[in-house]
Amino acid sequence: MTTFDSVLLLAFGGPEKPEDVRPFLEIVTAGRDIPPERLDAVAHHYELIGGRSPLTELTLRQAEGLRQSLAREGPALPVYVGMRNWHPFLRETLAGMREAGHRRALGVILSTFETEASWTRYMRDVDDARAKIGAGAPEVAFAPVWWDHPRFLDAMTSRVSDALGQVPLEARGDALLVFTAHSVPTAMAKASPYAEQFEGASRAVAARLGHERWQVAYQSRSGSPREPWLEPDVCDVLRGLEGKGVSDVVLAPIGFACDHVE
Repeated sequence: MTTFDSVLLLAFGGPEKPEDVRPFLEIVTAGRDIPPERLDAVAHHYELIGGRSPLTELTLRQAEGLRQSLAREGPALPVYVGMRNWHPFLRETLAGMREAGHRRALGVILSTFETEASWTRYMRDVDDARAKIGAGAPEVAFAPVWWDHPRFLDAMTSRVSDALGQVPLEARGDALLVFTAHSVPTAMAKASPYAEQFEGASRAVAARLGHERWQVAYQSRSGSPREPWLEPDVCDVLRGLEGKGVSDVVLAPIGFACDHVE
């Protein structure tokens, strides 16, 4: 059995104060053909919620929750957080882990579904960070995808059930349940199981709930408008419901491990 001396949670990263927003966006969009108006729109999203993302704070809370769970159930291991695009950067975290004497970590990528952008890039960035650190950089072995793990599906089912419970009882059975995930370029999706995993997780949660009226939709597309991305967009889905007799909709962002703007 492989022995680990630490756990590393990997997430996208996000600005923690207003002055971080533009530098963060410059890192995220480096080398990409992002229209300036799109960057302005994203920056405005941050302004609307106080100029920061909750991602780092929530990921640190998840890390602490995991640490406590491991302390209770074993093995008791320290849990670290490393981000791809903002502090704590992966290289910062891995360097700190080296100084603490850690040599082999279990990496957990906090992306629900697997594609090049949501999975492979994290692995590549860990390799790059370890190379920059040099001798003694902790090895990182990655946990498998977890979209179909019973505990994840049970947790999502519980959250969606709570949301459905806010719909009046007489309308609950007819409410439309819309699962969402981050859109990705169509070409990238075709080279990965991303869409299939998204459909599979959504179907599993709907089945656990016994709710037959559901569909999937995508959100937060970016990049060049000339490049096709996965559809339908959730906003188009909601607009398309007009005149179709749908009075209640429950949105379930199953593709995200916590609240964020990224």
